[in-house]
Amino acid sequence: MVDSDVWTREQAQNYDDAEDPMFAPALLAATTAFLAEAAAGGSAVEFAIGTGRVAIPLRERGVPVTGIELSEPMAERLRQKAPDIPVTIGDMTTTRTSGEHSLVYLVYNTIGNLVTQDAQVACFANAASHLRPGGRFVVENTVPPLRRLPPGQSAVPFDVTDEHVGFDTLDPVTQRATSHHLTRDGATFRYSPHHFRYVWPSELDLMARLAGLEPEGRFADWERTPFTAESPSHVSVWRKP
Repeated sequence: MVDSDVWTREQAQNYDDAEDPMFAPALLAATTAFLAEAAAGGSAVEFAIGTGRVAIPLRERGVPVTGIELSEPMAERLRQKAPDIPVTIGDMTTTRTSGEHSLVYLVYNTIGNLVTQDAQVACFANAASHLRPGGRFVVENTVPPLRRLPPGQSAVPFDVTDEHVGFDTLDPVTQRATSHHLTRDGATFRYSPHHFRYVWPSELDLMARLAGLEPEGRFADWERTPFTAESPSHVSVWRKP
């Protein structure tokens, strides 16, 4: 198994939160519309499918979806919600599903769950091995926020509310990072870290090239807003010749 955090049963039970912005209907509509177009009438594989936040509405658009998921508790939640979506337990660097597909996708910064460059390179190779000729690999990821780091500072806050404080600590040498979450739990706060490796868009392009994939497009979001130097995230598409 690769070096990656594995979501626990407690995290899986609390993952689906309708109040979380990532579950916003408008966001999921834009995400699945983009992915359905990229699938071009074929089938899809979601790496790190989780509890089906994207896979279930994508299937409702008529795209057959298969998943790979490292966390058994997350896969159990998906099976409870959508037992007809096949899920294989394993890591996204080596785990295979059957057949060739027109789309492989990896959303919500999950490429960073692989905390070494070698593992991220292997993920691209695994994605390419699932694709038929002409198939696409789509990755949604943040742009590393290093421009927000003053000299000598290693932490960047991303959420500060009465109920939650979140900040990332970043190591520019190794590109290893940790998201620190302090969540109010009654009169106290519950601490939960998440480890990841941040990766630049240009670095992903090189990983794609090593996997035999060609760049097709890069956007700032699922609505195809042009990607610029100020974009905090990107949706990138590579195609198998």
